[in-house]
Amino acid sequence: MRYSASFSVLACAAFLLTSCAAGGAVSGQAASAQVASTGQEAASFERDRQSILAMAGDYKVTFDFIETVPFVEGYELKDRKLSGGNEIVRVVEDTGDFISLQHILVVGPEDDPIVVKHWRQDWRYEPQRVLVFIGGNAWEWRDVPAGERAGAWSQTVYQVDDAPRYGAVGEWTYEDGIAEWTPPAEWRPLPRRDMTTRDDYHAVDAVNRHTLTPDGWVHEQTNSKLILTGEPQALVREIGVNTYRRNSGFDVAVGDAYWAATEDYWAGVRDEWGKIEAEYPRFAITIKGETEDLYNPLLSLAGEVQAGERDTASAVAEARTVIRSFVTPDVGALAGRLRPTTTPAGGGEG
Repeated sequence: MRYSASFSVLACAAFLLTSCAAGGAVSGQAASAQVASTGQEAASFERDRQSILAMAGDYKVTFDFIETVPFVEGYELKDRKLSGGNEIVRVVEDTGDFISLQHILVVGPEDDPIVVKHWRQDWRYEPQRVLVFIGGNAWEWRDVPAGERAGAWSQTVYQVDDAPRYGAVGEWTYEDGIAEWTPPAEWRPLPRRDMTTRDDYHAVDAVNRHTLTPDGWVHEQTNSKLILTGEPQALVREIGVNTYRRNSGFDVAVGDAYWAATEDYWAGVRDEWGKIEAEYPRFAITIKGETEDLYNPLLSLAGEVQAGERDTASAVAEARTVIRSFVTPDVGALAGRLRPTTTPAGGGEG
Protein backbone atom coordinates (compact mmCIF):
# COMPACT_ATOMS: atom_id res chain seq x y z
CA MET A 1 0.00 0.00 0.00
CA ARG A 2 1.49 3.34 -1.05
CA TYR A 3 0.03 6.02 1.16
CA SER A 4 3.18 7.94 0.33
CA ALA A 5 1.83 11.47 0.28
CA SER A 6 -0.31 11.31 3.41
CA PHE A 7 2.19 9.16 5.29
CA SER A 8 5.15 11.39 4.44
CA VAL A 9 3.29 14.47 5.63
CA LEU A 10 2.31 12.87 8.90
CA ALA A 11 5.81 11.47 9.39
CA CYS A 12 7.26 14.90 8.83
CA ALA A 13 4.98 16.35 11.48
CA ALA A 14 5.96 13.63 13.94
CA PHE A 15 9.66 14.24 13.26
CA LEU A 16 9.30 17.93 13.94
CA LEU A 17 7.54 17.29 17.23
CA THR A 18 10.21 14.78 18.32
CA SER A 19 13.06 17.09 17.35
CA CYS A 20 11.59 19.94 19.39
CA ALA A 21 11.20 17.75 22.46
CA ALA A 22 14.67 16.22 22.17
CA GLY A 23 16.98 19.02 21.20
CA GLY A 24 15.15 22.32 21.09
CA ALA A 25 17.06 23.19 17.89
CA VAL A 26 13.96 24.69 16.34
CA SER A 27 12.10 27.35 18.24
CA GLY A 28 8.69 26.42 19.60
CA GLN A 29 6.98 29.03 17.47
CA ALA A 30 8.68 27.93 14.22
CA ALA A 31 8.06 24.26 14.95
CA SER A 32 4.39 24.91 15.68
CA ALA A 33 4.05 26.76 12.39
CA GLN A 34 5.68 23.91 10.48
CA VAL A 35 3.53 21.29 12.15
CA ALA A 36 0.41 23.35 11.46
CA SER A 37 1.43 23.65 7.81
CA THR A 38 2.00 19.91 7.40
CA GLY A 39 -1.22 19.23 9.24
CA GLN A 40 -3.10 21.48 6.85
CA GLU A 41 -1.50 19.73 3.87
CA ALA A 42 -2.50 16.33 5.25
CA ALA A 43 -6.07 17.53 5.81
CA SER A 44 -6.25 19.02 2.32
CA PHE A 45 -4.88 15.82 0.78
CA GLU A 46 -7.46 13.69 2.57
CA ARG A 47 -10.27 16.10 1.67
CA ASP A 48 -9.32 15.77 -2.00
CA ARG A 49 -9.21 11.99 -1.70
CA GLN A 50 -12.72 11.88 -0.25
CA SER A 51 -13.96 14.14 -3.06
CA ILE A 52 -12.63 11.69 -5.64
CA LEU A 53 -13.95 8.65 -3.80
CA ALA A 54 -17.37 10.35 -3.53
CA MET A 55 -17.80 9.77 -7.27
CA ALA A 56 -18.09 6.00 -6.67
CA GLY A 57 -21.62 4.65 -6.35
CA ASP A 58 -24.80 3.80 -8.30
CA TYR A 59 -26.27 6.44 -10.58
CA LYS A 60 -28.93 7.50 -13.03
CA VAL A 61 -26.90 9.29 -15.70
CA THR A 62 -27.77 11.80 -18.41
CA PHE A 63 -25.36 12.91 -21.14
CA ASP A 64 -26.38 16.29 -22.56
CA PHE A 65 -24.41 18.06 -25.31
CA ILE A 66 -25.33 21.14 -27.30
CA GLU A 67 -23.33 23.17 -29.80
CA THR A 68 -23.47 26.87 -29.04
CA VAL A 69 -21.07 29.03 -31.11
CA PRO A 70 -19.86 28.41 -34.70
CA PHE A 71 -16.42 29.69 -35.75
CA VAL A 72 -16.33 28.72 -39.43
CA GLU A 73 -18.43 30.58 -41.98
CA GLY A 74 -21.38 28.55 -43.19
CA TYR A 75 -21.28 26.04 -40.36
CA GLU A 76 -24.73 25.11 -39.04
CA LEU A 77 -25.09 24.07 -35.41
CA LYS A 78 -25.94 20.40 -35.06
CA ASP A 79 -28.89 19.10 -33.08
CA ARG A 80 -28.58 18.65 -29.34
CA LYS A 81 -27.54 15.15 -28.30
CA LEU A 82 -29.21 13.81 -25.17
CA SER A 83 -28.85 10.25 -23.90
CA GLY A 84 -28.53 8.40 -20.64
CA GLY A 85 -28.81 5.23 -18.66
CA ASN A 86 -27.78 3.70 -15.39
CA GLU A 87 -24.17 3.45 -14.32
CA ILE A 88 -22.18 1.98 -11.48
CA VAL A 89 -18.80 3.45 -10.55
CA ARG A 90 -16.47 1.18 -8.62
CA VAL A 91 -13.10 1.76 -6.93
CA VAL A 92 -10.60 -0.43 -8.78
CA GLU A 93 -7.60 0.69 -6.76
CA ASP A 94 -6.85 3.05 -3.88
CA THR A 95 -3.25 3.29 -2.71
CA GLY A 96 -3.54 6.67 -1.04
CA ASP A 97 -2.01 8.97 -3.64
CA PHE A 98 -3.53 6.98 -6.54
CA ILE A 99 -7.23 6.20 -7.06
CA SER A 100 -8.78 4.39 -10.02
CA LEU A 101 -12.54 4.44 -10.72
CA GLN A 102 -14.21 2.15 -13.27
CA HIS A 103 -17.55 3.11 -14.87
CA ILE A 104 -19.95 0.36 -16.00
CA LEU A 105 -23.17 1.16 -17.85
CA VAL A 106 -26.37 -0.81 -17.31
CA VAL A 107 -28.83 -0.04 -20.12
CA GLY A 108 -31.73 -1.58 -22.00
CA PRO A 109 -35.01 -3.06 -20.72
CA GLU A 110 -35.34 -3.84 -17.02
CA ASP A 111 -36.06 -7.52 -17.69
CA ASP A 112 -33.04 -7.91 -19.97
CA PRO A 113 -30.40 -5.31 -19.08
CA ILE A 114 -27.23 -4.88 -21.12
CA VAL A 115 -23.92 -4.28 -19.35
CA VAL A 116 -21.31 -2.14 -21.09
CA LYS A 117 -17.84 -1.56 -19.70
CA HIS A 118 -17.50 2.22 -19.95
CA TRP A 119 -14.70 4.69 -19.23
CA ARG A 120 -12.15 4.72 -16.42
CA GLN A 121 -10.66 7.65 -14.53
CA ASP A 122 -7.31 7.43 -12.76
CA TRP A 123 -6.28 10.09 -10.24
CA ARG A 124 -2.70 10.68 -9.05
CA TYR A 125 -1.55 13.17 -6.43
CA GLU A 126 1.27 15.57 -7.33
CA PRO A 127 2.24 13.69 -10.52
CA GLN A 128 5.66 14.21 -12.04
CA ARG A 129 4.19 13.73 -15.52
CA VAL A 130 0.84 13.29 -17.25
CA LEU A 131 -0.17 11.40 -20.39
CA VAL A 132 -1.81 13.79 -22.89
CA PHE A 133 -3.50 13.37 -26.26
CA ILE A 134 -1.64 14.95 -29.20
CA GLY A 135 -4.11 14.23 -32.02
CA GLY A 136 -4.53 11.41 -34.51
CA ASN A 137 -4.82 8.62 -31.92
CA ALA A 138 -1.44 9.42 -30.35
CA TRP A 139 -0.31 10.35 -26.83
CA GLU A 140 2.83 11.60 -25.14
CA TRP A 141 4.14 12.11 -21.63
CA ARG A 142 4.34 15.71 -20.49
CA ASP A 143 6.42 16.69 -17.47
CA VAL A 144 4.58 18.61 -14.75
CA PRO A 145 6.71 21.41 -13.22
CA ALA A 146 7.06 21.27 -9.44
CA GLY A 147 5.12 24.51 -9.02
CA GLU A 148 2.16 23.13 -10.96
CA ARG A 149 1.97 19.76 -9.26
CA ALA A 150 2.13 20.95 -5.65
CA GLY A 151 -1.24 20.09 -4.12
CA ALA A 152 -2.64 19.08 -7.54
CA TRP A 153 -4.09 15.87 -8.94
CA SER A 154 -3.85 14.48 -12.45
CA GLN A 155 -6.84 12.79 -13.98
CA THR A 156 -6.19 10.36 -16.84
CA VAL A 157 -9.25 9.03 -18.66
CA TYR A 158 -9.28 5.68 -20.46
CA GLN A 159 -11.56 4.20 -23.10
CA VAL A 160 -13.71 1.06 -22.96
CA ASP A 161 -10.68 -1.06 -23.91
CA ASP A 162 -8.44 0.74 -21.37
CA ALA A 163 -6.55 2.57 -24.11
CA PRO A 164 -5.86 6.17 -23.05
CA ARG A 165 -8.10 9.07 -24.01
CA TYR A 166 -6.79 12.22 -22.32
CA GLY A 167 -5.10 13.58 -19.22
CA ALA A 168 -4.84 16.87 -17.33
CA VAL A 169 -3.64 18.31 -14.04
CA GLY A 170 -5.59 20.58 -11.71
CA GLU A 171 -6.43 21.32 -8.09
CA TRP A 172 -9.55 20.54 -6.13
CA THR A 173 -11.12 23.75 -4.81
CA TYR A 174 -13.85 24.32 -2.24
CA GLU A 175 -14.93 27.93 -2.67
CA ASP A 176 -18.55 28.89 -1.97
CA GLY A 177 -19.27 25.42 -0.64
CA ILE A 178 -18.55 23.80 -4.03
CA ALA A 179 -16.10 20.89 -4.28
CA GLU A 180 -14.77 20.86 -7.82
CA TRP A 181 -11.70 20.02 -9.89
CA THR A 182 -10.94 22.13 -12.96
CA PRO A 183 -7.77 21.77 -15.06
CA PRO A 184 -6.63 23.92 -17.99
CA ALA A 185 -7.94 23.01 -21.44
CA GLU A 186 -6.37 19.89 -22.99
CA TRP A 187 -6.92 17.99 -26.23
CA ARG A 188 -8.94 14.80 -26.34
CA PRO A 189 -10.15 12.43 -29.09
CA LEU A 190 -13.59 12.76 -30.62
CA PRO A 191 -16.39 11.27 -28.54
CA ARG A 192 -17.96 8.22 -30.11
CA ARG A 193 -21.22 10.12 -30.67
CA ASP A 194 -19.33 12.24 -33.23
CA MET A 195 -16.60 9.83 -34.35
CA THR A 196 -19.25 7.48 -35.77
CA THR A 197 -21.52 10.12 -37.33
CA ARG A 198 -19.34 12.92 -38.75
CA ASP A 199 -15.88 13.63 -40.11
CA ASP A 200 -15.52 17.41 -40.18
CA TYR A 201 -13.15 17.83 -37.23
CA HIS A 202 -10.24 15.98 -35.62
CA ALA A 203 -9.95 16.70 -31.89
CA VAL A 204 -11.61 18.43 -28.95
CA ASP A 205 -9.91 21.16 -26.91
CA ALA A 206 -11.77 20.66 -23.65
CA VAL A 207 -12.10 22.24 -20.23
CA ASN A 208 -13.13 19.33 -18.05
CA ARG A 209 -14.73 20.08 -14.65
CA HIS A 210 -15.83 17.57 -12.01
CA THR A 211 -18.20 18.97 -9.37
CA LEU A 212 -19.84 17.26 -6.40
CA THR A 213 -23.55 17.89 -5.83
CA PRO A 214 -25.95 17.00 -2.97
CA ASP A 215 -27.25 13.96 -4.90
CA GLY A 216 -24.12 12.93 -6.80
CA TRP A 217 -21.82 14.80 -9.15
CA VAL A 218 -21.61 16.38 -12.58
CA HIS A 219 -19.00 16.28 -15.31
CA GLU A 220 -19.12 19.64 -17.08
CA GLN A 221 -17.32 20.23 -20.37
CA THR A 222 -16.60 23.27 -22.51
CA ASN A 223 -15.47 21.76 -25.81
CA SER A 224 -13.96 23.47 -28.84
CA LYS A 225 -14.07 21.10 -31.83
CA LEU A 226 -10.80 21.49 -33.73
CA ILE A 227 -9.84 21.07 -37.37
CA LEU A 228 -6.17 20.05 -37.43
CA THR A 229 -5.34 20.24 -41.13
CA GLY A 230 -2.89 23.14 -41.05
CA GLU A 231 -2.98 25.42 -38.03
CA PRO A 232 -5.63 24.31 -35.48
CA GLN A 233 -8.98 25.97 -36.23
CA ALA A 234 -12.00 25.83 -33.93
CA LEU A 235 -15.05 24.69 -35.86
CA VAL A 236 -17.67 25.14 -33.14
CA ARG A 237 -18.00 25.32 -29.38
CA GLU A 238 -20.06 22.80 -27.44
CA ILE A 239 -21.29 22.67 -23.86
CA GLY A 240 -21.67 19.27 -22.22
CA VAL A 241 -23.17 18.31 -18.87
CA ASN A 242 -23.03 14.69 -17.74
CA THR A 243 -25.16 14.39 -14.60
CA TYR A 244 -24.74 11.54 -12.12
CA ARG A 245 -27.68 11.31 -9.68
CA ARG A 246 -27.50 8.66 -6.98
CA ASN A 247 -29.99 5.93 -7.71
CA SER A 248 -30.00 2.20 -7.05
CA GLY A 249 -33.41 1.59 -8.60
CA PHE A 250 -32.04 -0.63 -11.36
CA ASP A 251 -30.31 -3.99 -11.61
CA VAL A 252 -27.08 -3.00 -9.90
CA ALA A 253 -26.22 -6.64 -9.31
CA VAL A 254 -25.88 -7.41 -13.02
CA GLY A 255 -23.23 -4.71 -13.37
CA ASP A 256 -21.35 -5.94 -10.32
CA ALA A 257 -21.60 -9.52 -11.57
CA TYR A 258 -20.00 -8.54 -14.87
CA TRP A 259 -17.14 -6.81 -13.06
CA ALA A 260 -16.61 -9.70 -10.63
CA ALA A 261 -16.36 -12.13 -13.55
CA THR A 262 -14.04 -10.01 -15.68
CA GLU A 263 -12.01 -7.78 -13.34
CA ASP A 264 -8.95 -10.05 -13.45
CA TYR A 265 -9.05 -10.06 -17.24
CA TRP A 266 -9.27 -6.28 -17.35
CA ALA A 267 -6.45 -6.03 -14.81
CA GLY A 268 -4.30 -7.91 -17.34
CA VAL A 269 -5.39 -5.52 -20.10
CA ARG A 270 -4.56 -2.50 -17.93
CA ASP A 271 -1.19 -4.04 -17.15
CA GLU A 272 -0.34 -4.27 -20.85
CA TRP A 273 -1.30 -0.66 -21.48
CA GLY A 274 0.74 0.28 -18.41
CA LYS A 275 3.78 -1.45 -19.90
CA ILE A 276 3.32 0.47 -23.14
CA GLU A 277 3.06 3.74 -21.24
CA ALA A 278 6.24 2.88 -19.31
CA GLU A 279 8.16 1.87 -22.45
CA TYR A 280 7.43 4.80 -24.73
CA PRO A 281 7.58 8.57 -24.24
CA ARG A 282 5.17 8.81 -27.20
CA PHE A 283 3.02 6.18 -28.87
CA ALA A 284 0.12 5.89 -31.28
CA ILE A 285 -2.64 3.49 -32.22
CA THR A 286 -2.18 2.71 -35.90
CA ILE A 287 -5.92 2.88 -36.66
CA LYS A 288 -7.16 6.18 -38.04
CA GLY A 289 -10.45 7.34 -36.53
CA GLU A 290 -12.70 4.99 -34.57
CA THR A 291 -10.64 2.18 -33.01
CA GLU A 292 -13.31 -0.55 -33.13
CA ASP A 293 -10.83 -3.05 -34.64
CA LEU A 294 -8.97 -2.76 -31.34
CA TYR A 295 -11.75 -2.52 -28.78
CA ASN A 296 -14.19 -5.04 -30.27
CA PRO A 297 -11.81 -8.04 -29.86
CA LEU A 298 -10.93 -6.98 -26.30
CA LEU A 299 -14.59 -6.62 -25.33
CA SER A 300 -15.39 -9.96 -26.98
CA LEU A 301 -12.66 -11.68 -24.97
CA ALA A 302 -14.15 -10.22 -21.79
CA GLY A 303 -17.53 -11.62 -22.82
CA GLU A 304 -16.02 -15.06 -23.30
CA VAL A 305 -14.41 -14.91 -19.86
CA GLN A 306 -17.70 -13.84 -18.29
CA ALA A 307 -19.54 -16.70 -20.00
CA GLY A 308 -16.97 -19.23 -18.83
CA GLU A 309 -15.91 -19.98 -22.41
CA ARG A 310 -12.31 -18.82 -21.88
CA ASP A 311 -9.96 -18.90 -18.94
CA THR A 312 -8.60 -15.56 -17.84
CA ALA A 313 -4.94 -16.33 -18.55
CA SER A 314 -5.46 -17.27 -22.21
CA ALA A 315 -7.79 -14.33 -22.76
CA VAL A 316 -5.24 -11.90 -21.31
CA ALA A 317 -2.49 -13.42 -23.47
CA GLU A 318 -4.58 -12.91 -26.60
CA ALA A 319 -5.53 -9.40 -25.50
CA ARG A 320 -1.87 -8.47 -25.09
CA THR A 321 -1.18 -9.63 -28.64
CA VAL A 322 -4.13 -7.67 -30.02
CA ILE A 323 -3.05 -4.48 -28.24
CA ARG A 324 0.56 -4.72 -29.38
CA SER A 325 -0.54 -5.30 -32.97
CA PHE A 326 -2.12 -1.82 -33.06
CA VAL A 327 0.45 0.21 -31.07
CA THR A 328 3.59 1.88 -32.39
CA PRO A 329 6.19 4.24 -30.89
CA ASP A 330 6.69 5.66 -34.39
CA VAL A 331 4.21 8.50 -34.04
CA GLY A 332 5.20 10.36 -37.22
CA ALA A 333 3.69 13.65 -38.34
CA LEU A 334 0.20 14.67 -37.23
CA ALA A 335 -1.04 15.00 -40.82
CA GLY A 336 -0.25 11.36 -41.46
CA ARG A 337 -2.26 10.20 -38.43
CA LEU A 338 -5.49 12.08 -39.16
CA ARG A 339 -8.39 10.15 -40.62
CA PRO A 340 -9.50 11.22 -44.12
CA THR A 341 -12.31 13.75 -44.26
CA THR A 342 -15.00 13.78 -46.92
CA THR A 343 -17.25 16.48 -45.51
CA PRO A 344 -16.29 20.16 -45.87
CA ALA A 345 -15.94 21.89 -42.52
CA GLY A 346 -19.01 24.05 -43.12
CA GLY A 347 -21.46 21.51 -44.49
CA GLY A 348 -23.11 18.18 -43.94
CA GLU A 349 -25.14 16.75 -41.12
CA GLY A 350 -23.67 15.60 -37.81
